[in-house]
Amino acid sequence: MTSVPTPIPSRTQYVLEEIKRRILTGRLTPGQALVETDLAAQFGVSKTPVREALKTLAGTGLVVMNQYKGVTVRMVDADMAREVYDVRLLLEPEALRRSVWRGASLDAARDALTRADEATDTAERSLTNREFHRALYLPCGNPLLGRMLDEVRDQAALVSAVAWAADPSWEQEASEHREILRLALAGDADGAARALHAHIASFVRRAFPGAELGPREGLEAQEFPESPATPAARPTPAAQKEDGQA
Repeated sequence: MTSVPTPIPSRTQYVLEEIKRRILTGRLTPGQALVETDLAAQFGVSKTPVREALKTLAGTGLVVMNQYKGVTVRMVDADMAREVYDVRLLLEPEALRRSVWRGASLDAARDALTRADEATDTAERSLTNREFHRALYLPCGNPLLGRMLDEVRDQAALVSAVAWAADPSWEQEASEHREILRLALAGDADGAARALHAHIASFVRRAFPGAELGPREGLEAQEFPESPATPAARPTPAAQKEDGQA
């Protein structure tokens, strides 16, 4: 029986993912010029897929296109960190709270933590860090909320990459990740959300002392409002299994 060949990603997608990987692992540094002809030669493609990939990366905020200076990796400063992390502080803890409240599976987050502990280089730690956070918010039950957080995911990873290059803090963040997941798996939705908020806020304060966060900075000490659904409407274990959450 003839096996069906695995589809080959388009040239543009390949170039896009490779440039993104190099940016998020520090091989391409903030402010570095991205020259189409050089990149095309490196990847063995024409300039067209490179140009399209750079346009997409500009849309996600990882690169900047300037009529006179060309394309460069986006610079990271306290203002940029504040903007990105303000969005995360406003949305990500609430998304996690809803994931826990729904009884969603957090196996992907547990797997990401395990791979982070086993990682031997910065690139792998960076990837598993992104996967851990996404695994917490994605099953929140609100696809729009998940997409909004996905939109700032790459920029947040760029901020992290720059911060880690200056001051590696893997052990502290790994410890905080384990505590967040412990609370989530115990069903403590509010506690997990507060721990996640404190984790995000403390990271950006350490890495960028000049980044003054918004008025919700003290959220870790606050109570959360009731979930949109009443407690009586909380899904039963049987319903969770039918919904693929168990």
